[in-house]
Amino acid sequence: NFQKVDVYSSFVTGAKQGFEVAIKIIPYLIAILVALGVLRTSGAFDALLAPLSLITSPLGFPAEALPMALLRPFSGSGSLGVLADTLSQTATGPDTFAGQVVSTMMGSTETTFYVLAVYFGAIGVQKLRYAIVCALFADFIGAVMSVVAVSLIL
Repeated sequence: NFQKVDVYSSFVTGAKQGFEVAIKIIPYLIAILVALGVLRTSGAFDALLAPLSLITSPLGFPAEALPMALLRPFSGSGSLGVLADTLSQTATGPDTFAGQVVSTMMGSTETTFYVLAVYFGAIGVQKLRYAIVCALFADFIGAVMSVVAVSLIL
């Protein structure tokens, strides 16, 4: 029942497929980065986040992390763009509190709606009501705990 597999060829095939995936998401990353740049430059982003940051900043949640918290459940490539944009800002570099919170949030939250659509669609689940509520609550907890974890480390 054992079958010989050419490991090197399998690795090269997997690497090639990974590269093809990377090529496919580059336009989306560029679009998100351009859209973020336009929103930041126009002031629309600040106008959108200002009311939320009035609530979250006193709680210790940095305003720079709000875009990640809001976009992450919807888009993996979009949240990667937010991460790159946040880390490239001079005021919120990778070694700052906000940079570390956003990095931690990227790894501790999920692209909830994508996961629900793909995995639940694959097994034919149609009633997602409770799963969505639980998953979004888990994302919320992941965002909050990102702030707590970074606060404890710094």
